[in-house]
Amino acid sequence: MHPAFSVIFLTTLIGVGQGLFLALFTAQLYALAGLLEAQPSWDFYALGSLVSLGFLALGLLASFFHLGRPERAWRAASQWRTSWLSREVIALPIAIGLIALYGLLHFLEWTAPLFTLGEGLAVDASLIIGVLATLAVFALFVCTGMIYAALRFLQEWHSPLTVINFTLFGIASGFLAAAVLAAWQGSDLAGFFAGWALVATTLALIGRGASLLRNRRIKHKSNVQSAIGVRHTVIKQKAMGFLGGSFNTREFFHGSSRAKVTLIRNLFLILSFPLPSLFAAILLFGWGGVELALLAFISQYLGLMAERWYFFADTSHPQNIYYQSMA
Repeated sequence: MHPAFSVIFLTTLIGVGQGLFLALFTAQLYALAGLLEAQPSWDFYALGSLVSLGFLALGLLASFFHLGRPERAWRAASQWRTSWLSREVIALPIAIGLIALYGLLHFLEWTAPLFTLGEGLAVDASLIIGVLATLAVFALFVCTGMIYAALRFLQEWHSPLTVINFTLFGIASGFLAAAVLAAWQGSDLAGFFAGWALVATTLALIGRGASLLRNRRIKHKSNVQSAIGVRHTVIKQKAMGFLGGSFNTREFFHGSSRAKVTLIRNLFLILSFPLPSLFAAILLFGWGGVELALLAFISQYLGLMAERWYFFADTSHPQNIYYQSMA
């Protein structure tokens, strides 16, 4: 498949925004349980929510560059009964709205307990909205991943690993972004977020490694015979079907050499996993500061962009059996 940079930015940026919110809410839950020191509502939760919304908004903006008629974007939500893309279009603004409300509650410091559960568990409005926003964020992860995992004819994508990897990459990058925010504010939570980012990155390495191994062993169901509807045992293609390029030859094939694809695969394996893991481990032990946290985040985000490019390029569309054999 042809990797569209608008989609690469969309999926990686909203992943960071989703993961960053999850990091903020995780810190609030830990503080509520007395496992972490409570953080100032305005300085930490409200500002963090604003940064999360910034990533989500940038991802939403990037998506418009992939539309032929951006003014008709609203119609993408009309097929929500059958289309995961429509469900994503619905889930994204819901998540944005709930995260914005979560940040607003902390900005206004409307965090007085509404009622108490069990043995002194104080529930305020931000906790209720945080739970709803968490559900919306995970629903958005599922919708985004299922856009690709639901395509049966693209065997490299048609796997639960696609959804799992989208989710883990988003959580890992979001917690690193939270570590940057905490380190910038001089908070002790930088190590806490770095530790969870290290866990998520390790799980993402396992998940992405499993998908790479799976894709190498795939036996494609389509072949030259099925592509042209002729069942003869020996068929050799002599032409691509076009004297020049076409939509089919541009949009369903990356057009890059095998050496470039391999280089980008190796690049994302280095930038996404060992480098940010090393930096996160250093932060976990209380060494380093905002510069190291920022380096960890930038390294992983660049790796995620390379990973997402490879995710698209590594997929073989069945139509390429015919249109790209001679390309």
